[in-house]
Amino acid sequence: MKIGITGNIAAGKSEVESLIKNSGFAVYDLDKITHELYENESIKSRLFDVFNTFDRNEISKIVFNSKEKMKLLESIIHPELKNFIQSINEDNLVFVSGALIYEAGFDKYFDKIIFVSAPKELRLKRLIKRNNYTEAEALKRIEFQSSNYQDKADFVILNDATLDNLKTKVQEILSKLQ
Repeated sequence: MKIGITGNIAAGKSEVESLIKNSGFAVYDLDKITHELYENESIKSRLFDVFNTFDRNEISKIVFNSKEKMKLLESIIHPELKNFIQSINEDNLVFVSGALIYEAGFDKYFDKIIFVSAPKELRLKRLIKRNNYTEAEALKRIEFQSSNYQDKADFVILNDATLDNLKTKVQEILSKLQ
């Protein structure tokens, strides 16, 4: 079974990933795979043709200021991610984490989806602290990913309390999936 993990920026997807890994399951992170794609020579060449750079941070600044440029980036990266997701063939439960699973149309490749959520104010604080963003930068990132697909998910984790609380919620979901 392939299980997708998605949710709002700074809601706690990485922490949920970590808890699932610590429970002995395979977890693939589409963000990490995307970082690896940026090192692929063919992808680098295509990125340079479109953005005049292949530096991830520079491209990030460009695409978060232009939905048109974001779509161009997605046209390069998303087919590669789709191929990766479709190539996963494990006998056990396997988890794939990605911020834009629904937006990219990847949800159809998963048997179940976990959506990680947290209040906007908490996500704002986390994003400022984690990425050293200004409040304006953090808000821009939050608003860019403003879609909320938790109603479509099979499981929703509200991550607004302690780590122990989050562990309990993750374990409850894992027990239902096994």
